[in-house]
Amino acid sequence: MSAPVGGTGAGRVAVVTGATSGIGREIARRLATDGYTVVVVGRGDARAAAAASEIARESANARVEFVSVDDLARPVRVRALAAELLARYPSIHVLVNNAGGFFRRRELTPDGLERTFALNVLAPYLLTTLLADRLCASAPARVVNIASAAHRRQRVDFEDLQGARSYAGYRAYGRSKLELILLTREFARRFAGTGVTVNAVHPGYVASGFGLNNGGGTALTMRVLARLFARSIPRGAETPVYVAEDAALDGVTGEYFADRRITPGDRASRDLAAAGRLAGACEAVLASLPPGP
Repeated sequence: MSAPVGGTGAGRVAVVTGATSGIGREIARRLATDGYTVVVVGRGDARAAAAASEIARESANARVEFVSVDDLARPVRVRALAAELLARYPSIHVLVNNAGGFFRRRELTPDGLERTFALNVLAPYLLTTLLADRLCASAPARVVNIASAAHRRQRVDFEDLQGARSYAGYRAYGRSKLELILLTREFARRFAGTGVTVNAVHPGYVASGFGLNNGGGTALTMRVLARLFARSIPRGAETPVYVAEDAALDGVTGEYFADRRITPGDRASRDLAAAGRLAGACEAVLASLPPGP
């Protein structure tokens, strides 16, 4: 088991998005086992409540709670989530942006946003931004973004961030993870000197039901690949948990981790000018959306 920040998770609060299944659930379970008050963020009250109850029982930690959100791909829902977290938790010490998805066909949210970009990039950007002051006030604190080696050999198309001109599911997914790593670097710059660190993690290809939402041949392919090549969910959670709480990483920020080691990532993921430009593009998208339910 990793050594928590400060030697224990007692008295510390960790928020994990996408925590009702897969590696998100395992990350939440391990942090709860290490004594954190864990906030399970997931879709639907029943599902989130059930996951929180199960994790509390498995970890022997009664301080496992939940906040449900129906769609993190909608900024208005992310804002509501942040407002509830801020109202309920005077301190937030760990934020794990784990929720994400792969969509083979281009799909628009009710806000007119391409869903891969909205869920994998815009949601963690907005949630981290909205919780920034609380994280700083709670320092030392950590943000962990679940990225992927799929970012390699991708590039950010600033003229077509949402794939309106050209969309391919695997490419969109890889680009979204490149963009998340870039935003990790940008947030590390913004948080410099505050005691808040921000790092990205490749958990490995994990047998977590990834891509099964697409159904048909895509889901069948994903099942076959998972049987042949995927690592277990507990193994996939190892590096995210390590980055979230291990005392050896105090002060380490703006990095990309795989198998508990800092790795350089693709060259495009280290372009700090692109990181700042992408953050500005995210702000522009958010500013263009009308307020609504």
